[in-house]
Amino acid sequence: MASIGFIGVGHMGAPMVINLLKAGHKVKVFDLNVNQMKLVAAKGASIAASAIDASKDVDVLISMLISGKVVEDIYLHDIKLLKHINTNTLVIDSSTIAAEDSRKVADAAKQKGIAIVDAPVSGGVAGAEAGTLSFMVGGDKSAFELAEPILKCMGKNIFHAGESGAGQTAKICNNMLLAIHMAGTAEALKMGVDSGLDPKVLSDIMVKSSGRNWSLELYNPYPGVQDHVPAANNYTDGFAVNLMNKDLGLAKETAVQTQTKIPMGSLAQKLFKEHAENGNGQLDFSSIQLWYE
Repeated sequence: MASIGFIGVGHMGAPMVINLLKAGHKVKVFDLNVNQMKLVAAKGASIAASAIDASKDVDVLISMLISGKVVEDIYLHDIKLLKHINTNTLVIDSSTIAAEDSRKVADAAKQKGIAIVDAPVSGGVAGAEAGTLSFMVGGDKSAFELAEPILKCMGKNIFHAGESGAGQTAKICNNMLLAIHMAGTAEALKMGVDSGLDPKVLSDIMVKSSGRNWSLELYNPYPGVQDHVPAANNYTDGFAVNLMNKDLGLAKETAVQTQTKIPMGSLAQKLFKEHAENGNGQLDFSSIQLWYE
């Protein structure tokens, strides 16, 4: 079993750590939120005194951070973590950031002889808790092969998307599509309800028809249709609107760089931005249903 350092044990990071512990790995964690560290310590993790401490004497270092700026500050600038990481340590960054930022960190790591992959995830908090996340991995094939057995402790589907930054690009494409079909699902359900249909009956019909999609089938945004989804709990927990807005911003940046037309992605970005501005930024992104109300 491996010795693992884990930086960033928030809503996603904490259940990922717990699954690593269940798999028999030794994990030490660091987060600015002391309560989050205590939560995973109660499950068997040890608490590191700092990010640098979390990176010392480990086989693998995993980070799950909020933005590209934070990732760069930790690895390259303020903390300069790459100066402290042993060349025998594999680095897995599961943050969702711009592909360009991932490549910048990866280039610096490779210059120091450190194996690194970007491995953003899809599946939300429920997937993190169940250990069924999908990992989209960018990096050298050799680094991917080292990371794969560790990622399998936290996820069900592990994809090697390509070289450094490719995992981030795949994640951004996925989340742009997720925003589009969640908004479309909410829109269709609202029109049906306004026309007198029962939202559960309509959902059952569409799940068995050509409108079937993940948001409709597994993460229904209409209250009362499904249990154990954010819509059943006032849209608390889950993947916040603010985080979706961050990812849609990354998609827009990528589209500009690649000169790709994204009219649907741009419209989704507009809707979620307005939704956040109406005070819903901390709610789960399926609360876009409320925008239609």
